Amino acid sequence: MTNSAAEVALHARVTLHFSLTLQTGELVDSNFDREPASFVVGDGSLLEGFERALLGRPEGAEVEVILEPEHAFGQWNPANIQYFKPDQFDQEMILEEGMVISFSDAINSELPGVVSAIEPDRVTVDFNHPLAGKAIIFKAKLYQVQPPV
Repeated sequence: MTNSAAEVALHARVTLHFSLTLQTGELVDSNFDREPASFVVGDGSLLEGFERALLGRPEGAEVEVILEPEHAFGQWNPANIQYFKPDQFDQEMILEEGMVISFSDAINSELPGVVSAIEPDRVTVDFNHPLAGKAIIFKAKLYQVQPPV
């Protein structure tokens, strides 16, 4: 009887190192210089596109894939640009382009927005994820895969 390595499957616990890099070479995130991370496939810790890149891979595998925007952080959506009157902000707040502000949506969930333009009569806020519209190079080294129980 052969003893084969467990493969990544839905609800498996996976321990890995990973990195996210833009195609320009800019490193977005990595834990290769820290302890490996553990998560359960399907628990929402990783975006679905990243999980799909791991499915079926055996313990010990090294993965490197380019994920198009729709499989990473989504396409940039012009509907996610909103305009506010300057007096809708706390008058003590000094607004600056690039500033991230936390808003509450209709169900009181926190929603971060980036101030992208400030004009005398309106403030433009971009609610797209900062990596929306960008392809991501996802690298991972799978150290341990515990099958679902």
